[in-house]
Amino acid sequence: MEDLQRRADTLIEALPYIQQWAGKTIVVKYGGAAMTDPQMQDNVAQDLVLLRYVGINVVVVHGGGQRITEMMKRLGIEPKFAGGLRVTDAETMEIAQMVLVGDVNQQLVSLLNAAGGRAVGLSGKDANMIISRKKESSEGDLGFVGEIVSIDTEVIHVLTEAGFVPVISSIGGDAEGQSYNINADTVAGQLAGELQAVKLVTLSDVAGLLEDPDDPTTLISKLTVSEAKVLIADGNVAEGMIPKLESCIQAVAGGVERAHIIDGCTAHALLMELFTDAGIGTMISTE
Repeated sequence: MEDLQRRADTLIEALPYIQQWAGKTIVVKYGGAAMTDPQMQDNVAQDLVLLRYVGINVVVVHGGGQRITEMMKRLGIEPKFAGGLRVTDAETMEIAQMVLVGDVNQQLVSLLNAAGGRAVGLSGKDANMIISRKKESSEGDLGFVGEIVSIDTEVIHVLTEAGFVPVISSIGGDAEGQSYNINADTVAGQLAGELQAVKLVTLSDVAGLLEDPDDPTTLISKLTVSEAKVLIADGNVAEGMIPKLESCIQAVAGGVERAHIIDGCTAHALLMELFTDAGIGTMISTE
């Protein structure tokens, strides 16, 4: 009986949050180890489907850098990076598009559908959703690495209003149809702003932003946008966390109420963040 009472208390704790966000949009950036561990994949899929069933418009954005690297090595191609970005020649672009759109995206769609959802896979090229251009870099020519010119959210609104979960890979195209590989964190942050989402939630491989990257007990629970910018400028953010934090800053600056970085390898981390009073991870907001 006590166990049943605890479960009932959990549902009651979640009720005001369900009421608050029903009919609103939440963007989830899905990546890291949560994309490769089968149990974590199932947990995330269940969380996302539950969010949709309680009336929240869920939009998923994913990358897949590790899978691209694995495929390149299988094909005998050595990946090259400059300033943390993958140098993307024509052959690498073809591989990236094949992996992100044809493999990772469809796997996520299948997981969501198997969990009882109604997911639809998209790339940024579908319906000219993400118009992009070649990204200039001080590191030299990066090839077909792209940056966002504009985002058209019409197809996303059509799908979410009909009860579907859009699953979006971070491939964009220019006016001539050339494909570009875009950082998925960047896509998630800007898309969340364009959708006027109430939240951007980034699933990471760590608990959130840490004062000491080697000490999980140094979690920073809350940050303002200005505090986050200072941390980056002062070099106090681990290199792999910078794009995620910049994505959160971009989302909040674009009108998103709050952005979160949480550990995607914690079972049902999304539900703990969204439906409990304490929450987990790092939250970024205007104040």
